[in-house]
Amino acid sequence: MKRALAWARVLGAAGIFAVLVWQLGSAAFLDGLGRISMPGVLAALGIGFATTLFSAGRWQIVATRLGLRLSLPTAVADYYRALFLNGVLPAGVLGDVHRAVQHGRDAGDVPRGVRAVVLERTAGQFVLIASAVAVVLGSPDVVPDAFREVVVVTGVVVVLAAVAAVVAGRLFGGRWIHSPSKVRRGFAVTLADLRLGLFTRETWPGVGFLSAATLAGHLALFVVAARVARVDAPVGQLVPLMVLALLAMGLPLNIGGFGPREGVCALLFGAAGLGAAQGVTVAVVYGVLTLVASLPGAGVLLVRSVAGVRRTALSRESAARPAPHFHVKVRG
Repeated sequence: MKRALAWARVLGAAGIFAVLVWQLGSAAFLDGLGRISMPGVLAALGIGFATTLFSAGRWQIVATRLGLRLSLPTAVADYYRALFLNGVLPAGVLGDVHRAVQHGRDAGDVPRGVRAVVLERTAGQFVLIASAVAVVLGSPDVVPDAFREVVVVTGVVVVLAAVAAVVAGRLFGGRWIHSPSKVRRGFAVTLADLRLGLFTRETWPGVGFLSAATLAGHLALFVVAARVARVDAPVGQLVPLMVLALLAMGLPLNIGGFGPREGVCALLFGAAGLGAAQGVTVAVVYGVLTLVASLPGAGVLLVRSVAGVRRTALSRESAARPAPHFHVKVRG
């Protein structure tokens, strides 16, 4: 089943690329790669640091509320590593999986470590979906009808799911937390963590602000990508399109973010009169700049790998070293 889903993801992204190349030609992709310059790279690194710091801060708040220890420097380093792995590995989420499991092991509670990462990413998706709904309702002229219906339905489903989770937590959380059933206990613990991690007065203001700041950083990088691709449209016209493109990146048909983003940008830019090929070029530049922004994560991965090899070597050397022998000399 997992292998089938992985192949579906790869084939879906490849299919989107094939259709785009067939309709628009390969120039839309190659132009984006050729226009990336040093100022764009530096802007990507700076914006990437800000968004990573905001995201890591959000993760720290959620993890701390769930009773897990996590310092901000460690959160930033782990988040950078996860972003890099997400960008270079096919599934697009393996970096987050590694981040969740490793933090859970370090904190002594793997299930709660996984839930902390899931909740942290969910908070970001809440803000993104809310922004997409606001775009659809506030700028209906730039959004095709099909997108409008999908986004509004998604927003309604998310709101209903959040309300249902809060109500279920209040109705069943207290009764099922000590249930002999593992399923009921797990459900109650998950609902309790959801409330603690996202919906308490101590949590949601900070998590909401950092999620909005992270989204603003992603949009800023998208604007940089548009300028690198020589799209001179006003920022106010670009931002609604980019919010929907970011939403499309969450579809499980991408490879490192590539795939649906390019297809959606082609449709949205074409509908807005900016040209479908320009939309693909902007999306490709954004994808490359996003990978550039995650490159510090490669440094984190390298440093920790070297440190791990050294620790292993020292442990083996210590184990192989013979124990010292003490001779007691008796006088008399």
